[in-house]
Amino acid sequence: LSFHYSGSTKTNSRTAMDGSPKMDASWHPYYPMNAELPHYIANETPLLKLLVTFAATIASVVVVTIMVARRIHSNMMISDQLIVAWFALCGFLHCFFEGYFIWNHQRLAGMQTLFAQLWKEYALSDSRYLTSDPFMLCVESFTVVVWGPLCWAIVIAITQRNYVRYPLQIIMCVGHLYGVVLYYSTSLTELYFNGFSHSRPEFLYFWVYYVGFNAPWVVVPAVLLFQSVVHIKEGFEDRHVKAT
Repeated sequence: LSFHYSGSTKTNSRTAMDGSPKMDASWHPYYPMNAELPHYIANETPLLKLLVTFAATIASVVVVTIMVARRIHSNMMISDQLIVAWFALCGFLHCFFEGYFIWNHQRLAGMQTLFAQLWKEYALSDSRYLTSDPFMLCVESFTVVVWGPLCWAIVIAITQRNYVRYPLQIIMCVGHLYGVVLYYSTSLTELYFNGFSHSRPEFLYFWVYYVGFNAPWVVVPAVLLFQSVVHIKEGFEDRHVKAT
């Protein structure tokens, strides 16, 4: 069995009796190598084009959201605009990108749409997204139905200068942090205790995709959680001072 992997070009062959290469229809580049993906089709679009298109889509959503928020709340601080941008990003990813995964998880590996090809690329760092893993389906379904709309609710609350944003931010930030803990712990437990990896070992796939792409959902929620708790604490203290 010969194995060649470079970017989005994937080739696998077995040597037939006459010495000619014979394609293996069950081959795929994901770990574990014995994962059942008989419907897998390699991406047709170059990775750079996929990333640029996706980045442009996200940027459009975020920019439009900020523009609408500033039109409603003309004196919005820069810090609040950044928070609006963050939750607009999360809302888009949760509702649409992850929603696409939930809707198409059984046939994702054989699809060639923008979102499908992006999921197939990311799945090189976590193949559970292509194998209808029960944990991924449960946590992503909850994310789509609950966390996505909550992110947009926070955007609306910030835009309307409604202080309910702070308890909502606490709920959402704790949810993000807890989700990341579950995401890493379930995968790494299999790796370190059972020697069962869902990620390819290359630096790009493990450290950039698996670790790097998820790191913002640790750092940003932690910062916003601290900010929200401090704001609520100061509000209670001010109320106590006025009462006395």
